[in-house]
Formats: sequence, C-alpha cells, structure tokens
Amino acid sequence: MEMALREAKARLSELVAAACNGERVIITRHGHPAVELVRCERRGGIDFDMLDAARRRIGLDADGERWPPEFDDPAYSQQVLGLDGE
Repeated sequence: MEMALREAKARLSELVAAACNGERVIITRHGHPAVELVRCERRGGIDFDMLDAARRRIGLDADGERWPPEFDDPAYSQQVLGLDGE
C-alpha cells in the first residue's frame, strides 16, 4: 500500500493496522517514498519474567546458586587463597 502523507494523516489507524498484519505500507512526500511502516517485532534479549516463572515451575531457587554459608566468611576466603598464614 502506498499513500501520500496528507492522506496518511487522516487514515493513520488503518495504515498501522495494515502494517501490523504484515502489509507493506509506504508513505510518500511529493510523490517520492519517504517512510515505510513496519510492525515491531520483539527481537533477542531475555524475558526475565518468563524465566523466573519457568524456574519456579521446575522448583529452582531464586538465584539458582547454593553456596555454603562459610563462603560469606572473610576468614574462609583468606584460607582458600592461602593468605591466613601471613
């Protein structure tokens, strides 16, 4: 579908609906193509809400890590790094 800018202003809702349905919509200015309306598609990225829901559904903890409590102790960290004898 190709339409002049002036007419497109009056029929914007119709043009958006057409673009959402996958139709190619070109708006012209002075008889030359100026812009094309295309539907927005979600691309890439992570849907964290869906990820959290899936983790809860299969019974995983919120962070997925189960570190032993001693890992929070600075003295234990020094021992692991071999710094406790200094």
